[in-house]
This record gives sequence, structure tokens and C-alpha cells, in this order.
Amino acid sequence: MKVKVESTTTLKPTYESTTRSPPPSTQIPLSVFDKVTYATHIAVIYAYRPPTPSNSKIKLGLQKALAEYREWAGRLGHDENGNPVILLNDYGVKLVEASTDTRLDEVMPLKPSPLVLSLHPALNDVVELVQVQLTRFSCGSLVVGFTAHHLVADGHSTSNFLVAWGRASRGLDVGPRPFHDRTIFTPRNPPMFEYEHRGVEYYGHDHRSRCRTICNENDHDSLVDDIVIHKVHFTLDFLSRLKTRCATSNNKAYSTFVSLVAHLWRAVTKARGLGGFETTRIRISVDGRARMVNPRVPNEYFGNLVLWAFPTSRVKDLLREPLPYAAKLIHDAVAGVNDGYFKSFVDFASHRVDEEGLTPTAEMNKAVLSPDLEVDSWLRFPFYDLDFGGGCPYVFMPSFFPTEGMMFLLPSFIGDGSVDAFVPLFRDSLDTFKEVCYLLE
Repeated sequence: MKVKVESTTTLKPTYESTTRSPPPSTQIPLSVFDKVTYATHIAVIYAYRPPTPSNSKIKLGLQKALAEYREWAGRLGHDENGNPVILLNDYGVKLVEASTDTRLDEVMPLKPSPLVLSLHPALNDVVELVQVQLTRFSCGSLVVGFTAHHLVADGHSTSNFLVAWGRASRGLDVGPRPFHDRTIFTPRNPPMFEYEHRGVEYYGHDHRSRCRTICNENDHDSLVDDIVIHKVHFTLDFLSRLKTRCATSNNKAYSTFVSLVAHLWRAVTKARGLGGFETTRIRISVDGRARMVNPRVPNEYFGNLVLWAFPTSRVKDLLREPLPYAAKLIHDAVAGVNDGYFKSFVDFASHRVDEEGLTPTAEMNKAVLSPDLEVDSWLRFPFYDLDFGGGCPYVFMPSFFPTEGMMFLLPSFIGDGSVDAFVPLFRDSLDTFKEVCYLLE
């Protein structure tokens, strides 16, 4: 598939009201949650069947949405004291219009592979905080490639913005309207470090990597060539039986997410062929909007508000014990990232990180996570609600992120409660994974 770029422009916010002008240029400081997350662009792909709205309608909707979500039209920078901030300068976002002579059904089923990298702008050396590519296929289908800088917002906030963009493109009021104040996370006086954060959100000085990092370009290329992103579809019936299998003898039930992650943790560990005495753990995102109280954070809070749970097990225990063992580890670890944990993190990040020169454990220079995993769940985000006026997408998926062990969970476009899992593995682990990924032991 050859994609031809027709034009590249910069779109700035459109302030429609005659009584409203662009606010004066100002800045928003990054919160402790912004500074601890991944400093990179994240890319997703949408596909729409014809008929689709014109590019001009989609672009106008984007400009209207940017007037409410001004951070995306700004730039990352520093204040006079050298602290990281988002500059609200309305410099705009990158908009690429492209076309291809290919019919979309010729490249279906679309899945994360080097092919999809041509459907969104490059992620390296980007000053814009949002990039959009509109690719028109010969059959009339439209693919929208969207990239956004993670330091600005997490998946919850980004999905709200995408819904607002779709509404604006349809001529509706821009909503949900964001809550912009990132200064609400103030440390307690005196601070209380009730949990250990070194080695969790931040590397301590004695850190030694558990996984392989990318040493040079040749090392990176050889590893990427050997990684396959395998898509697994879990039906509603399979998920129901999996939850039943995870339930314990005392009728302790676990959620679909916990049950599925427990199953995938065991399946990937088997496929990797790890030694029984090795330790494996999963990094699981936990949204603070539902956890923090006094004060409670609005659901519309725009920014990052995520910490991580790290369920951990020896390999032999994970594989020898029944499935509820893994489910309990995951459930208990996630439950432990509660209001007290978030507040302890705010205190620690505000008082210790700069003083000790600590660095975040969330980094994107890892090619291999083994023996560990990361699970990014998009199951509760309204990504499928991005409707520009021609209906909801029939394909939504992450771009090609060839990091072994970094899984994505998405609701299936079927809309029946089934789940698609995108699982990056080395080629020599794939056959074993396929053999066990649907086995209920």
C-alpha cells in the first residue's frame, strides 16, 4: 500500500463567539502525575466506511474542539524557574491529508504492523502535541491516524477530547468540557510517605533493569523484526466461562478485566518458557479519578491521573497454582492503589524526586519487557464514540508499538462485550501462545 501525502498544514483553535477572543497566552504547570508518565506520542488508528464527511468538516470540528482543549494546541516548555509546563500559545496541531489508490478491504483485517505507520504522522522529533492524518482510500473509506503526547493527557482525557471533536464536527456543542486545573494535587503538610515509591513509580539509585533496553539502532531493528503483535479475540461466552473459572470456592468473583489479565499473564509466561524461580510482574494502570477523595477529582479532569499496580509472582507459582491465584494477586494489587496511595505519591513526588534526582520507571526505550508485562486497558474509554457525522468507526486499534510484552485490551467493534487483546511476542513464542490462549485450565 502506497500512501501519498497531499498536504501538511497547521490547524489552530477557532474561537467562534464574537464576544470571546483567544485567552491571553499563558501556561499550565505539569502535575506530578504528568511528570511520571511516558514522555512520548501515542498513536491510534480509526477506519470509517463510506459515505464519510469531508475533510473540511472534520478539520473545522477539530479547530472548535481545540478552543476548549487548548493544551493540545500548545507546546511543551519551561517556566522562568525551569519547571516543565504546557505553553498555551495556540501554535496549533499538525494536520496531514493523504490518499492511496488501495481499497481498504485489500489490507483488511487491519492489525498493528509496519503497514499502519504510514497512516499517521511520525512520532519522533515532534513539537506539536497532537497530529492528525486523514487518509482517503479509493473505495471511499477514511482512515484517521491520531497521535497525542502522553505528558499532556492520559487515555481517559484523550478519549473525552476525541468525543468532543466528533460532536463539534457534527455541529453539536463541544462536550464533555474539560476541567483544566492541574494545581489541585497539593502535598500534605507535613508530608506522609506511607508507601514505597522508589522502585515503583521512580527508579532508585540502586536500580538494575529487569528487561532489555534498546542499546543502539541495529539492536532495535533486529529485535523489532523478531516481534509479532498477535491479535486475540475473546468472545463474550469465553469471558463468561473465564470469570466462572476465576471465581473461588468462597464465591469470590472477579471482574472481566482481572480474569482476562490473569489468564493472559499465565499464557504469555508459558509461551516465554521462563524459569520457575524467575519473578514476573505486570504493570497495570489505575485511574485516580475513581480513587481519590477529599477532594474528589472531576471525571472531566484533563491531564494525567494514573498510577500503576504491580502484581508479582514467581513463575512456578503462577503456573502451578490454579487461575484464582493469579486473579487474586491482580485484584489485591489494583485495590491497593487507593486514595491513601495516591496521596502518598503526591507527597513523595513533591518532596523527594527532585531532591534525590529520581527518574520515572515509565519509559519507552524498552524493546523487551520479559519476564514482565504491561497491560494498557482501553475497555472503559469511549474511543468508539468518535463520530464525525458518518457514523462510528468499524476499526479502532493502537498503532504498531513493537515492545515485547506490552499488551493492549480493547472492546471489540462488534459491541457485544467481547474483547480484543493485542499481544506482542517473539516469533518463537507465538506458536505456544496460540496453543494455550484459549485453554481454560
